[in-house]
Amino acid sequence: MQKVTPADVAEGLTEFWSQQVIGSANGNLFKVAKGIGSTTWHVHEDQEETFLILRGQLTIQLRSGDVHLSQGDLFVVPRGVEHCPRAEEEAHFLLVGPEVTSNAAGGKPAWSYPQPGEAQPASG
Repeated sequence: MQKVTPADVAEGLTEFWSQQVIGSANGNLFKVAKGIGSTTWHVHEDQEETFLILRGQLTIQLRSGDVHLSQGDLFVVPRGVEHCPRAEEEAHFLLVGPEVTSNAAGGKPAWSYPQPGEAQPASG
């Protein structure tokens, strides 16, 4: 067991939309990420995804309307709800969700990897 400061870990990330696992409890992973621009629209059919904003602002785009989040705000995307996180300027956030939300290495979820021929995600 060791102390982790999520904001410090997020600050050290070098790739946007990449996730760094900082802990786990009861089958959930605690991950930090930073983003600018947006990810792809996606859905988690079997689990919720929780966002806690550490720095900046993040918009969770939903088909039913956008949810605007600022530092200190928390939002849970319900299971089965299509969403697309977007940040006009760099935002840092903590994600909480079941281990199935991430790939085996604990980094980016599988949907965030570029497909062959697609541009690589922006970094640092």
